[in-house]
Amino acid sequence: MTPEEYPEISPADLAAKLKQEAGFHLLDVRELWELDLAQIRDPRLMVVPMSQMARERESAIPAELQDRDAEIIVMCHHGVRSMQVTQWMRALGWRKVFSLAGGIDAYANQIDPGVGKY
Repeated sequence: MTPEEYPEISPADLAAKLKQEAGFHLLDVRELWELDLAQIRDPRLMVVPMSQMARERESAIPAELQDRDAEIIVMCHHGVRSMQVTQWMRALGWRKVFSLAGGIDAYANQIDPGVGKY
């Protein structure tokens, strides 16, 4: 497995980016009920459940994320769905899409337990 096949960002790197207010987007692909249990609260956060993407395909992707050069960090509960979405978006031409390694669960364990766990 190469970084090109499995492009990820660590929870620590995401935490640093969140503090720096770097120009990137945070895309949560979990179901809406999951947000009640754990969530990174940040104005850059956009939520598009993976189930919606499966139904609507590219049209589910918000206009703010249509730029194929935009940096996008995708997250889910444990990192499986976010990696699937990351690979799908890269296959469609997005170049700077990364999955949060271990998902929000790893972020809560390593960085901020205040985001919640389930």
